[in-house]
Amino acid sequence: MKRQRVLSGVQPTGNLHIGNYFGAIRNWVENQSNYDNFFCVVDLHAITVPHNPQTLAEDTYTIAALYLACGIDLEYATIFVQSHVSAHSELAWLLNCITPLNWLERMIQFKEKAVKQGENVSVGLLDYPVLMAADILLYEADKVPVGEDQKQHLELTRDIAARLNDKFGNKDEQILKIPAPLISKEGARVMSLTDGTSKMSKSDPADLSRINLLDSPELIQKKIKRCKTDPVKGLTFDDPERPECNNLLTLYGLFSGKSKAEVAAECEEMGWGQFKPLLTDTAIAALKPIQEKYQQIREEKGYLDSVLHSGKEKAQTVANQTLLRVKNALGYLPPL
Repeated sequence: MKRQRVLSGVQPTGNLHIGNYFGAIRNWVENQSNYDNFFCVVDLHAITVPHNPQTLAEDTYTIAALYLACGIDLEYATIFVQSHVSAHSELAWLLNCITPLNWLERMIQFKEKAVKQGENVSVGLLDYPVLMAADILLYEADKVPVGEDQKQHLELTRDIAARLNDKFGNKDEQILKIPAPLISKEGARVMSLTDGTSKMSKSDPADLSRINLLDSPELIQKKIKRCKTDPVKGLTFDDPERPECNNLLTLYGLFSGKSKAEVAAECEEMGWGQFKPLLTDTAIAALKPIQEKYQQIREEKGYLDSVLHSGKEKAQTVANQTLLRVKNALGYLPPL
């Protein structure tokens, strides 16, 4: 039986952090044998906000290598770089021309980021949900892993595909496959180390707010030592007055593999002076295999380039078929 296809990706804007890993990539790894997976480094999306051109290429390599280091298996997955497949940009333009402007203006993430950027906000930031739609639709994805912050974008993708199918398709055969959300299992929402009410984020200017997958043991120790806590004795989950306590206990459970009940029983009598070293040692031990695998991949000359070249070839084959189908439906003259 043919496996359903999954498409997902991460922007190469710096190092992946544990929120990216526990919230997304670990689930990709656990479920990868069930699907035909396309995992993209979405570097076109990375320039919708101000970026550093001196580090973009190296950051792209870093994300691709971390996919492999975290356990993505090339037997089940295709890893490629978004900008290496020109069909992404071309389909995005075609979809732009059938997408109503007001659909984009109502997107919550655009509203939030536009406030921060003010007059410097780019058309790309407004329009990147259409590029995201192109990313998904090119590969005829059956399912797309989404968190709460991306549900609206997937709904937009579905609306755009349905609009194109309705305007230019026929009843017998749809032009674009309409994807469904792949809802991850609950329990991997990682919050900031400096604010237990805010999600851990790569865009947070404070590096102390997150633990990156490639942080050294010394840096992990420093970040946990300085993370926000409270003066209350005893550690418990789910106290609305203690969001940082809940977050750090959750992290310990994720790093150690212990259940919530096990963590609660182990830590209920602890103070922060006892718990922080425990969390530090557990985090360092959990990240060590990923870091060692990453270094091995980066030191193997030419290997990562070969993975990305092979991924590009496979991705292009699938994407170009979809792009040609859309162009034919829109009435374009085929290449001569």
